[in-house]
Amino acid sequence: MTQTSARPLDVVTGAFSYSGAAITRDLLRRGRRVRTLTGHSERAPARSPIDTRPLDFGAAAELAASMTGAHTLYNTYWVRFAHGAVSHELAVANSKVLFAAAASAGVQRIVHISITNPSLTSADSYFRGKAEVEQALAGRGVPYAIARPAILFGGDGVLVNNIAWLLRRLPVFAIGGRGDYRVRPIHVDDLATLCADLGASTKQAVTVDAVGPQALTFRHLVEEIRDAVGSRSLLIPVPGAVIPVMAGVLNLALRDTLLTAAEYASLAAGRADSAGPATGATVFTDWVHDHGGELGRRYANELDRHFRPG
Repeated sequence: MTQTSARPLDVVTGAFSYSGAAITRDLLRRGRRVRTLTGHSERAPARSPIDTRPLDFGAAAELAASMTGAHTLYNTYWVRFAHGAVSHELAVANSKVLFAAAASAGVQRIVHISITNPSLTSADSYFRGKAEVEQALAGRGVPYAIARPAILFGGDGVLVNNIAWLLRRLPVFAIGGRGDYRVRPIHVDDLATLCADLGASTKQAVTVDAVGPQALTFRHLVEEIRDAVGSRSLLIPVPGAVIPVMAGVLNLALRDTLLTAAEYASLAAGRADSAGPATGATVFTDWVHDHGGELGRRYANELDRHFRPG
């Protein structure tokens, strides 16, 4: 048996996307082989060490074959918002297909990325759908771990970068209400380390909030980004109901979905917060000031990344 084939194999969904790419880098550093299931095979770099297979939920047998021989499936698959035929309900159904295929393939462990504060009774289909996926995973019979991040930063992340982009360009930046709803951001590399550690664990079932060491109010988070990029934008409080309207105008101008009404409502309700212990080490305020010079130079368009070809 060659040295290459003796190395343990893991499967990562979306190894060329954001959190999936970070998890893949961590696994490769640990000497694992990585196979990805992806809908964006065109993103694979030349001479990539990653074995690339299609993430086709309509071909369950092929999904299972692609995971045969793997120790752990790291699942980052989800959709941020409904677009066209894509919805949170579809993402739940697709996740169930993926988990069933993993079980059929004999995968020994599944590490799944969820969200802080999921709830089966949530009015927000994002948080409700995440809870439904967690429930489906727990009932599948495969040992699993669930990591629940809220806001991610670092790498080519969208949220912090686009806040910085707006602050660089707008004389005013609107914050819903007092902006005193709290968030617990985690660096994407810290999330990757946590996930890889969970994959190596022998515990049957683990659920943990993936959060950094620092809790900030949303207003404080925006203030730190503003200071880091050298913006003079004035932060103004506006009624929460105004935020989705303003976001809708920006969505049209940017040809993107910058923020949805449901996302704002969940943020303002504190669903991006956690009382759990820190599972990441990177301090957001330190990181943002170290990287302020590069943040917000270009707008990161979600629709271009995930839905528009080319």
